[in-house]
Amino acid sequence: MKIIDANTHCKRLAVSLIGLCALLTSLNAQAWWNGEWSSRRQINLDASATGADIQGSLADFPLLIRLHAGNFGYFAELAENGADIRFLKDDKTPLAFQIEHIDAINEIGFVWVKQTQVQGGTDTNSFWMYYGNANAADASDGKSLYDVAQGLVYHFKDGEIVPQDATAYASHAASSDAQVTPGGWIGAALQFNNGAGVIVNPAPQLALAPDKGWTFSAWLRVEQAQSAAQILRAGDGAHTLSLTLQGLNLQASWDGEQTAPVALTPGAWRHVALTAAADRLTLYLDGAPVGQTAIHLTSANPKIEIGANFAGLLDEVQIASAARGPDWLKLAYRSQSPDFAVLNFGEDETNASSDSHFMVIVHNVTIDGWVIIGLTGIMLVIAVLVMVTKTIVINRIVKDNKLFLARYRELDHSHLGDLDQEEDAEERELSDSEFLTALVGRHDHFQSSTLYHLYHTAIHEMKQLQGGVDSPITAEAWNYLHVKLDSQIVLESQRLNKNMVLLTIAIAGGPFLGLLGTVVGVMITFAAIAATGDVNINSIAPGIAAALLATVAGLAVAIPALFSYNYLLTQIKDITAGMRVFSDEFLALLSMRTAAKYINGNGKRD
Repeated sequence: MKIIDANTHCKRLAVSLIGLCALLTSLNAQAWWNGEWSSRRQINLDASATGADIQGSLADFPLLIRLHAGNFGYFAELAENGADIRFLKDDKTPLAFQIEHIDAINEIGFVWVKQTQVQGGTDTNSFWMYYGNANAADASDGKSLYDVAQGLVYHFKDGEIVPQDATAYASHAASSDAQVTPGGWIGAALQFNNGAGVIVNPAPQLALAPDKGWTFSAWLRVEQAQSAAQILRAGDGAHTLSLTLQGLNLQASWDGEQTAPVALTPGAWRHVALTAAADRLTLYLDGAPVGQTAIHLTSANPKIEIGANFAGLLDEVQIASAARGPDWLKLAYRSQSPDFAVLNFGEDETNASSDSHFMVIVHNVTIDGWVIIGLTGIMLVIAVLVMVTKTIVINRIVKDNKLFLARYRELDHSHLGDLDQEEDAEERELSDSEFLTALVGRHDHFQSSTLYHLYHTAIHEMKQLQGGVDSPITAEAWNYLHVKLDSQIVLESQRLNKNMVLLTIAIAGGPFLGLLGTVVGVMITFAAIAATGDVNINSIAPGIAAALLATVAGLAVAIPALFSYNYLLTQIKDITAGMRVFSDEFLALLSMRTAAKYINGNGKRD
């Protein structure tokens, strides 16, 4: 028994230790890297989405992240030029990165992040993006982004006279007659106009070696057929490696050995690459091999010419002194193309881990959305003021009407004017405002009662008639009182319905105003997606959810306004009906009293 108990205790202890380790691992994975950064977001690279059958892993891969309003709604929180952006593999391992372009006004950004290891066919290549530190220093550094084989990377930025290399080798161009133009595939691009193109002097990091190979890649766009355009020419006199565009056919060659020509589509961006290995030259188009030829690669330290006699656009020109594999080129093509969703963005988290789904929506609302929400907010304030004031006034009217009727029923019909009183100076000052009368006015003689107002009008007019209040009423006087009471009912009804139109405007206009904000927000979201090309649910959902917030705001105005309007309208109808009943009863009483006095005075009725 003791042995069994000992084994049981050991098993329980082992399970507890495993659970504790798992818990600590989970807590460690969720730990915050640096308390000075207020926000972060997890990003996952799904290499299986590229279609590349990666064997093992790719090391030191530069991954492009396209930021836009659809997948990142916090450009306003970034420091100037995105200086506070950081990337970490976990809570303590920083990743090298380079910011190519951040435009907070137009909400677009291009950032390159070094993936130290990309596992093939899995979705476990996740890392964290931190931001939200206005005092952070700029840590963007392309020199640490690329591996030692990457000898040249041209991003083409506005203001460059000649292309500048982003790698640590500083393989800047010696000359260029091409012009940087906005609207490239990734930020700006280089416009070639049938000139000499870009010249790069020989350098060790750009040399060809049979044991390492060589790779050229770029994004290419042509608008029309070319006449022997040299997309690339790398030669040292004895040997030449070239990528030529004849008509619309692209062809790679080494010392006369050529791949089969591949046709390009005018007006479309295409990713082109060639790799030279010891015995084979391979041409790639959009990440897929489209032509091969056997060669005998020899060592060379070439002068490099890019875009000679070429008319068109080139973007993201890269040269490596190593033959990149098919998986590398396919992942490069698909990760740099917005047509493929290889990145999945998680929800934004705050340092205190307090961000709710609603706050994510709020952070993604655009300026036009805030304008619409602000207008609905103003409508809501006005509607609430009308609802509150009308409710207070109507409740006071109902209360005073009940009190007046109770006193009125007790009156001697021969002394109908006993309840009437003239207004004093204070009451006259408040008489223009139902709300102030109901809220702070005296009610010692039913100042808020609509029935009293009818009674006061009738008594006042009767006093003006010959004989006074208690005298018989002639037919003409009776008709006159009937008109005056009807007029007073209309005036009281108008006062009761005053500002009710504001509720109808809120009921009808709120949803339409919110719908306008939603439609505009959806249009902006899809326009941002069209501009950046990043089409995935994580890029669409935040913008759509934020756009729908405008509709929610419109409904939040219309729904309470609708309920209040119907309630208040019912109360107003009841009060109006009560006034008509009282008017008819009062006139009937006057008619009956006149008839009785006539009989008493003449002994007969007319």
